[in-house]
Amino acid sequence: MSEDLALVKAQSDLMRGLTEDIEEFIRAARAPATVRAYQSDWKDFVVSFCKPYGLTPLPATSGTVAGYITFLAKYTPAHAGTITRRLTAISQIHQFAGQKSPVSEFLVTETLKGIRRVKGTAQIGKEPMLTETIREVIAGVPDGLLGLRDTALLLIGFAGAFRRSEIAALMRKDASFTPDGLVITLRRSKTDQEGRGREVGIPWGTNPETCPVRALQQWLDTVKIADGPLFRSVDRHGNVSQQGLSPDSIGDIIKRAMLRAGFDKEVVKNFSGHSLRAGHATQAARNGVPEATIMKQTGHKSVVTLRKYIRAGELFVENAADSLGL
Repeated sequence: MSEDLALVKAQSDLMRGLTEDIEEFIRAARAPATVRAYQSDWKDFVVSFCKPYGLTPLPATSGTVAGYITFLAKYTPAHAGTITRRLTAISQIHQFAGQKSPVSEFLVTETLKGIRRVKGTAQIGKEPMLTETIREVIAGVPDGLLGLRDTALLLIGFAGAFRRSEIAALMRKDASFTPDGLVITLRRSKTDQEGRGREVGIPWGTNPETCPVRALQQWLDTVKIADGPLFRSVDRHGNVSQQGLSPDSIGDIIKRAMLRAGFDKEVVKNFSGHSLRAGHATQAARNGVPEATIMKQTGHKSVVTLRKYIRAGELFVENAADSLGL
């Protein structure tokens, strides 16, 4: 092999390796959940729309994309927020493939504007789990390890205002007991993709039955968890898994705990893994806690975003209707 051919081969191997490294870093720049969402949304575009109608998904024309979101708006229950997310996935895939994204073209943007005007952009959120509901659910947990796990998970999630993904990702090393209560270290979260981390303080509760610090302490001491995942699955025989919970399982745990406590099925279906975090913000606002203090616990950077969480809670705090003499 001549020196020139050897150089070309070396450069080719180098570029091939760098290309793979670039793709790896691009994937690492986004949370795994975001990557999975993009994959799911892209699959829907390709399988549910392009293939049945013989359309090319990559590169897609603006007409194809406008037709797709029109199809979603008229013939599926997709909300405006879901449609916007699907467009983001289509745009990202095109950019990653080195193709011009059709999403920003006039036909698509105007179609989306029309969909938003017709369907609205308000998101339908799940019900927040407030303190009264937490107490009722805790009172109905079963004896044994399952009850200890559910009690600790519910109270820690509620007091810490944690996302379901944050609860599932907690490790034993992330929980430190102090004289003032519990310090939870969040090593990565939805708004902290670079992994800077932050600490969340959870004080001792005034009621031993619903104290999050005592509940977690009892769960850990009973199961003797020294390292590894903080919360784990418990089977019907009382066996505790060595594996951590998945984020999707948090909502199922909440719903099962509510059903055991006697809540109606129609009520329970309105709650999810997000209900603990939303409940913290809503209950705190209802109790008159300043927004800045709530944001310190939830980790929100924007008051506007926080107010989406607070929902009905702030409607009755310093309400002008109180002064009407009705």
